Amino acid sequence: MGVADAYDPAVPVDVRTEIQINRARADVAEFASDPDNAPRWYENIESVEWKTSRPLAVGARIAFVARFLGRRLAYTYEITTLVPGERLVMSTQEGPFPMETSYDWADAPESGTHMTLRNHGEPSGFGKVSAPIMARAMRRANRKDLNRLKHILESSPGR
Repeated sequence: MGVADAYDPAVPVDVRTEIQINRARADVAEFASDPDNAPRWYENIESVEWKTSRPLAVGARIAFVARFLGRRLAYTYEITTLVPGERLVMSTQEGPFPMETSYDWADAPESGTHMTLRNHGEPSGFGKVSAPIMARAMRRANRKDLNRLKHILESSPGR
C-alpha cells in the first residue's frame, strides 16, 4: 500500500496522509513518537530541543526548528494526547500558523502498521492567503516523510 492523503477545504489547512509500514505497531509508534527521531524521518526538521523533562507525556513541550517553503520556522509543540502505541496529538499556538499534528497507529489488515499523519490549523494574516499553497506543500512533504519513515523502519530490524 502506498501513501494516501486527503484535504478538507472546510478548514484552511487540513492534510491527512496515510501509509502502511511493514513493522509491528509498537515499533512504528515508539520510533515515530520519539521527538529525538524527528530529524531522521522529517526532511524539513533541523533540530529538536526538549523544553520539559523526558519521557514524553501529556503536557511535555518540545521545540522544533524546521525549514518549510524556504523559510526558517521555530515553534514549540505541547503534547495534548498520548495513548502509547495508538495516538499522539501535539499542538502549537505560536507564529502565523497555529497547528495541531496527530499520529495514529493501527494494525494493518494483512500485517504491519497503518499510520496516519494529520496536520490541521488555521493560518492568520498572509498565511491565510497562502493556505492552499501550504496545504499542497504539506501533502508533498508528508508523503516524503512517511515514505522515509517506512524505509528507515523496514530496512533496519532493530532500528
